[in-house]
Amino acid sequence: MKFNGNLFYFLSAFYVLAAGGYAIWFNNANPNPDGSFHLEVIGTAAIAMLAIMSVFLAFYLKMTNKKQGPVPEDIETANIEEGDFEQGYFAPWSWWPLLIGAFGAIVFLSLAVGWWLFFIGFPLALIALIGFVFERSRGQLAH
Repeated sequence: MKFNGNLFYFLSAFYVLAAGGYAIWFNNANPNPDGSFHLEVIGTAAIAMLAIMSVFLAFYLKMTNKKQGPVPEDIETANIEEGDFEQGYFAPWSWWPLLIGAFGAIVFLSLAVGWWLFFIGFPLALIALIGFVFERSRGQLAH
């Protein structure tokens, strides 16, 4: 995790340079007649947001490494079976993730088709999310 945190810090610095380079390149490719700086906002902001997301990931990985200590992946002499521990519990035979994905796709499709589709997809996605969260808390599968 320590290496991954450093890698994401490196990537964030790269994305900052790439955002600046993109802004300069776009200005040179499409100059304003009056000579002022012409900024393409969407692409520059998207690349800058990559830098921000990389900093978030790096910070999380470094803090987790500091609290948890070295994991078997960070130790050079570790064996494969040392990293074989339970990753978590996932509900078997669950249909809720499929429904969340389908209704989430409808919500994002509403950006292209029309806002009326958002009002159909969002409540259904919310119901599917609630069902996914609470499926292990009721009935025969409750614990």
